[in-house]
Amino acid sequence: MAANNPIGVFDSGYGGLTVLKELVNKLPQYDYLYLGDNARAPYGSRSFDVVYQYTLQCVNWFFKQGCSLVILACNTASAKALRTIQQKDLPKINPDNRVLGVIRPTVEIIGNYTKTNTIGILGTNGTIQSESYLIEIKKFFPDIKVFQQACPLWVPLVESNEYDNEGADYFIKKYIDELMKQSKNIDTILLACTHYPLLIKKIRQFTSESIKIISQGEIVAESFKNYLVSHPEIEKNCSKNGRIELYTTDSEEDFDRHSAVFFGRALKSKHINIE
Repeated sequence: MAANNPIGVFDSGYGGLTVLKELVNKLPQYDYLYLGDNARAPYGSRSFDVVYQYTLQCVNWFFKQGCSLVILACNTASAKALRTIQQKDLPKINPDNRVLGVIRPTVEIIGNYTKTNTIGILGTNGTIQSESYLIEIKKFFPDIKVFQQACPLWVPLVESNEYDNEGADYFIKKYIDELMKQSKNIDTILLACTHYPLLIKKIRQFTSESIKIISQGEIVAESFKNYLVSHPEIEKNCSKNGRIELYTTDSEEDFDRHSAVFFGRALKSKHINIE
């Protein structure tokens, strides 16, 4: 995409493709550049400093490709790296560039779904330990009670393509049960990981029909659409050829196979090394 300005979409692995899919559905006219840092995934169990360093390296890669706007379609990176990159690094790299995350657009409206003012969060260890959702939801909806549950085995289940097998049932039920034990009033569950939409059918098997299950793809895409409308100075710089390019730091073959599942159709990726 030389001489263009695609929108960068980043994830530690494949999960961000669920966000990319919704972005393309809602805003197909733009160019998109996706990077999955699969060689260093998963990020969920890594320290704040490591996630920050890895994410910054990938953000810098996007900037070198001509992307002046990057979306961290990864809850762990959004929780552990986004604020530092926005406040510390962007002013030095290029103050006109923008890096956005998936947490803020989600918490801005999550309170609209609950009638009991009680929400459950399912996420990676990193996202849950950061308490980012607890902090941000309190800003927008101070009366809402939030209960969290880390699901450390869900991403490996998805990325190993075992998520739809009967063997996955135990671990899916286990974490849902642990969340629901914290409060019987939970009527809304947020899937705070972009991998988890692939588990929705399984999650539904172990939750009451009255509980709303919220995934982030459509929320983030709608929020991003509004962001571009309210920031015309940024929107005008985004190239519009309807093109998508995918890159991975690991196996192209594995990435292409997973893209058919996460994105809904097979896409060809290219391998890169991040330094």
